[in-house]
Amino acid sequence: MNIRDSLLAVLIAFSVVATGTTESAAAEAKDQITILYDAFGTNDAMTKDWGFSALVEVAGKRILFDTGNDPEIFAANVKARGVNLSNLDFVVLSHRHSDHMAGLSYVLSVNPTVKIYAPREGFGIYGSSLPSGFYRKDEALPPEMRYYGGKPPAVMKFGSAWANANFELIDQTTEIAPGITLISLISDAPGTRELKELSLAVNTAEGVVLLVGCSHPGIERIVEAATGINPRIHLIAGGFHLVVAPDDAIAKVVTALKDRFKVDAVAPGHCTGEPTFAALKKAFGDSYLYPASARRFRLERMGMPDAEKVRRLTTSRHIGNWPGAKTRSASCGRAACGRDPRSSARFAPLSSA
Repeated sequence: MNIRDSLLAVLIAFSVVATGTTESAAAEAKDQITILYDAFGTNDAMTKDWGFSALVEVAGKRILFDTGNDPEIFAANVKARGVNLSNLDFVVLSHRHSDHMAGLSYVLSVNPTVKIYAPREGFGIYGSSLPSGFYRKDEALPPEMRYYGGKPPAVMKFGSAWANANFELIDQTTEIAPGITLISLISDAPGTRELKELSLAVNTAEGVVLLVGCSHPGIERIVEAATGINPRIHLIAGGFHLVVAPDDAIAKVVTALKDRFKVDAVAPGHCTGEPTFAALKKAFGDSYLYPASARRFRLERMGMPDAEKVRRLTTSRHIGNWPGAKTRSASCGRAACGRDPRSSARFAPLSSA
């Protein structure tokens, strides 16, 4: 059995659904990722634009991860792909940049009450609140010179750009459903310092399937955090934010993903960058997936870890608060974490879609 064929027998055998296949026809697969928005691809029915969005269907959940850069383009791509957004379980907005959230207005037009997970930020675009004790007060001032006449509310609430949207704001790594975790990190890179970003980690029987929006906190930091859920990383998809990185920085990341974290496969898109596509393709070979706009990857035999394994792996709802999280990868053998160490995971070949 060759490398590609062996993957077909395990966790995620990525076969590509033909271009004309509708969502209803693909529903039997149940576990799949559909790229709805990116700037490259071969399907003329999909408009290419800078931004990212993916529909993740796994473990009985339908999760929209980011919403692209333009609401009209996003709506057209969703319709071209035959995707129904009216029955989503929830939406994840990775961060506040417009090329990841501008399509939310279209989502809300067809699904106005859907729950939306987004980063919690002070005075953020998704709304926020602060205790009124955050600011200094001067009792000697006359009421007309004092905020709220000197009688502020206990909690000051700040509006969202989507006033009636059902936001749940996340400020620490949190398991939001069994085996499904939002990793919360803060960028310290120049230009995006203090930017909060969420990444979606799905813990499966063969390791973590990790979706990243732009990886502003650093793809290595995000993957490191994901190993606190399960030391095996089965797939990373999305933007790695190396679009302007020099060759030595790209090489460092590629080596870390391949040799340090031993990632099974990658599906880089969006802001990963063309030189990084080339470097990852060279390093991962058959385990490099082409995640272009309109591409739908079937996650056949996805399988979640059994209840006991999930309990052991996620003993705290807020994983970032669990002292064992930092050392779990060292003490948790792969078999104990939901993987048969004898399995050899590789990906089946992809055809154009």
